[in-house]
Amino acid sequence: MPDLFHDWNGAGCPGELANAVVLDETLRDGIQSPSAIDPAIDAKIEILHLLDDLGVAQLDVGLPGAGAHQKAAVKRLAEEKRDAKLDIRINVACRTVVSDIAPAADLQQETGVPLEVYAFIGSSPIRQYAEEWDIGFIEKQSIEAIKFATDHGLAVTYVTEDTTRSKPEDLARLFKSAIDAGARRLCLCDTVGHATPDGAAALVRWVRQTVGPEIGLDWHGHNDRGLALANALAAGAAGATRLHGCAAGIGERVGNTACDQLLVNLKLLGHPVYGPRDMSKLGRFVQLAAKVTGHELPVNYPVVGQDAFRTATGVHAAAIIKAQRKGDKWLADRIYSGVPAGEFGKEQQIEIGPMSGLSNVKHWLARHEIPADEPLVKAVLQRAKASNRTLTESEVAQIVREVR
Repeated sequence: MPDLFHDWNGAGCPGELANAVVLDETLRDGIQSPSAIDPAIDAKIEILHLLDDLGVAQLDVGLPGAGAHQKAAVKRLAEEKRDAKLDIRINVACRTVVSDIAPAADLQQETGVPLEVYAFIGSSPIRQYAEEWDIGFIEKQSIEAIKFATDHGLAVTYVTEDTTRSKPEDLARLFKSAIDAGARRLCLCDTVGHATPDGAAALVRWVRQTVGPEIGLDWHGHNDRGLALANALAAGAAGATRLHGCAAGIGERVGNTACDQLLVNLKLLGHPVYGPRDMSKLGRFVQLAAKVTGHELPVNYPVVGQDAFRTATGVHAAAIIKAQRKGDKWLADRIYSGVPAGEFGKEQQIEIGPMSGLSNVKHWLARHEIPADEPLVKAVLQRAKASNRTLTESEVAQIVREVR
């Protein structure tokens, strides 16, 4: 029903966003949060399957060079991808040192599963100053690591940490050397959440002009300024073809781009991969990932939070109920929601509270198959108006018992 609202967002994905896919970092950058728990392997395997079901292109499965425990988890996830014949690709993160990359080469050989190495090193002037590095040292470290990886049959994405605060002349030099050494993708990192959407787009466009069309570009963003999702969408529209994120936006400090919110927006923008995709398992993915990493979702978290599709406001509820009475689920799902609940396995919920009206009470009673006679409706509404919060199901049921 396109005539029922005017969409100022425009039609479809802006710029080149339709060419971008999603890479999930929950099991790597997500669990680098100081508050995070490293999940048990069974939970990691379920997350791998859920992301495959959601059409996520790639999963970062960890740092095999960080120790025996991490290496074993990476191996088990690679075996699961192989044995379950999952479409999702997997990658690992490594410093630009041979000792980090060698375990990845071993695991690729042992499992027969292609592992892409994301080899990272800081590139900004502030990082160079603190570390007492110069650009020549960074370049030498990068070339040695990338050549070792490619010599051992590993695909390499070269990751410049703090790209969004790095000098163009330094980036141009490092990118050329990395590509000459065998890297086929570059990952542009907003490591400290410095960028704005305009800055993210400007960086992506500059890198594309600098390295040409054959090199893949990733965008990896953090949320320190609350702009991570907007930055990722802007980077994709400017030409980044892999957009990184973590479940519920978990990650270091205030976290990363929320992978789930990225998927929601790509679906609503009509992305060719995610637009037609069944997203009913999105809630399970986010809730599971939050639980097993020790995080609690806010009640107002988009799409999967407890309050995402709840209303106890009389005017809002009345409009939804009127739409439902027309027998039109499409209308009811959009009259007071910019995100259609049904597209994500959810439904609109109408409850009763101090801001409610008669429509809320009648709807609640009808949903519970209780006759909505006038004394009962008035009793429930009176109790709600005297309350300072939304009534629970058991509280409304108790009122029904008292009146009956």
